[in-house]
Amino acid sequence: MAKIKIGIIGCGGIVRVLHAPAFQNIENAEIVATCDVIKERAQNIAKQLDAKYVFTDYKELLAMPDIDMVDICTPNYLHSVIAIDALKSGKHVFCEKPDAISVENVTAMKAAAEQSGNHLMVMRNNRFAESSKYAKQYIEDGKCGDIYAGRCGWIRRRGIPGKGGWFTTKAQSGGGPLIDLGVHMIDLAVWLMGNPAPVAVSGAIFNKFADDSAVADSVHAQFGDSQMGGSFDVEDLAMGMIRFDNGAILQIEFSWASNIEKEDIFVELRGSKAGLNWRHGALTIYTEDGDYKPIFNDRKSGHEKNLAHFINDVLIGGKAPTFVPMQGVNMVKILTSIYESAKQGREISLV
Repeated sequence: MAKIKIGIIGCGGIVRVLHAPAFQNIENAEIVATCDVIKERAQNIAKQLDAKYVFTDYKELLAMPDIDMVDICTPNYLHSVIAIDALKSGKHVFCEKPDAISVENVTAMKAAAEQSGNHLMVMRNNRFAESSKYAKQYIEDGKCGDIYAGRCGWIRRRGIPGKGGWFTTKAQSGGGPLIDLGVHMIDLAVWLMGNPAPVAVSGAIFNKFADDSAVADSVHAQFGDSQMGGSFDVEDLAMGMIRFDNGAILQIEFSWASNIEKEDIFVELRGSKAGLNWRHGALTIYTEDGDYKPIFNDRKSGHEKNLAHFINDVLIGGKAPTFVPMQGVNMVKILTSIYESAKQGREISLV
């Protein structure tokens, strides 16, 4: 079977920790080139993955005719810019979340994918956990009944990534934990709910820990490069609610820093027949006959499973992707409108 030839654009922490190990385990993935504005980073990943070419300008990588797909792992504000250029150059695109930092940009990404005829997928790794797939099938079998309400979140005691760098600079990141962590859990919740369309949001954001120098207690805070005296013009806590076209609602809470007991990652859904609690990848189902916890043994990361799905199932196997660009448009509408709601102090309509 012919391998998919891949170029990696952006070689920071997310590639080093998650994408590179994933590619090493995907038999049909061949890394041809790496690119990063810091050449040493690109060289390190190229060495790890036996890539022949190293670039500091992504456009030179896109000019290579034998690359089938690019994996975009840059700061958020560049996701849509590079994705559109890659699609126009004839490449399939896999991109780290968030899809983009504005509705205009994510809509342009979707249009570029449609016009090029190439595939565009953005990281939605939590969909690929065994517990998530079990919950999805359970819901589709009608065992939850009507899912009418839920709540989701990712809240940390102290876990600010790359403080003072691009993560905490709004012009480059698009926001704080809402756009950084929110994509993960909002996506999982909405996907499990059957992808209803959002119609309105309300939210509030806070910045209380910009001057806090406490050492991070979250392993997830390792991403990004800290910069002394750098910018911190994003929130460290976001809370809100999303309304959907089917009448369901979803409460949300995301923080990089909060005075809470411990870090928590969760999706809770309430149905007319049963409820679900997905917490740190473990699943509990609540029914009138009692509660039970299915047992899973996930040996591969969700990132690896997501990348393998794109490469093996979609690009090679011709199967329909689990993620379609319209879901990315809805996600960015939700995120940006929550920021607008916080600014204006009122609910924002999305229709």
